[in-house]
This record gives sequence, C-alpha cells and structure tokens, in this order.
Amino acid sequence: MTARRMSLAALVAIGFALLAAQNAGAGDVVVQPGQAPVVVQPGQPSVTIQPSSPTVVVPQPAPTVVMPSAPATVQAGDIEAQEVRAQTIYANKIKAPMVQGTVHQSDSVKIKGTKGDIKAPSVAAGVIYADTIKANTVVAEQIYVREIERD
Repeated sequence: MTARRMSLAALVAIGFALLAAQNAGAGDVVVQPGQAPVVVQPGQPSVTIQPSSPTVVVPQPAPTVVMPSAPATVQAGDIEAQEVRAQTIYANKIKAPMVQGTVHQSDSVKIKGTKGDIKAPSVAAGVIYADTIKANTVVAEQIYVREIERD
C-alpha cells in the first residue's frame, strides 16, 4: 500500500472510532419528561427515569373592572366636547357637524337651574339640558332643539 492510501485508511478508522464513541455514550441515559434531574455517579452503566403524575395548573380568575355609569341628568349653560351622548337632549342651540337621532325643532327650550359650563372630551347622561352644545358628534334618541348649526 502506498503512504497515501494508508493515511486515508487511518483517517477513516479514526472517524469510525469517534462515531462509535458518540453513539455509545448516548444510549447510557434515558430521560422521561416531568421528572426532577438525577445525578449519575461514575461507574453506573445506565439510568432510566420513569414519568411521574401530570402537573395540573389552575388559572387565576380575571380581575373585575367596575366602570362608573353616566349620570341620570346633566344641566349646564354651555357644553363643549368632542362627543355628547344621551337618551334625550334639550338645548336651545347645537353646533355640530354630526347630529344623530330624532330631531324635534321648537321655538324655544326653557332651561332652568343650569349649573355652569362643561368642557370635557366626552359628556354622557340619560338626559342633558343645555343652552348651547358645541361638539363634533351629538348622539341621542330624542333631540329637542331650537337651532342647529352644522359646521
């Protein structure tokens, strides 16, 4: 044999020896899921771990969120908001590009006992009494108003 063939044969033999060593080590330990780790002492040929009973996880209930409800009645001189919502609205003047609901126009709406002005992002109530409402959106089932301006 030539030196080249002998080197190639030696390399193939070393490769098979390494492959056999890796496979021999992998068959010594069998681990089943669900068990605690086991320390293998030197000199023991193999260890087999049997599965334990399944673990049951009970989820916690979701927290309860309480949302405050809208007041039954709001009375104001002027209301300025992005959105005004109610079951019924009574107003002398509404300035809004979008008005949704049944509109009843009347000569005048008399509002007594207004309690100042309201300026908020959103105003919601069962019934709203106001002299003037300025908003982007006004939504109510029934709207009683003297004058409507759609911007």
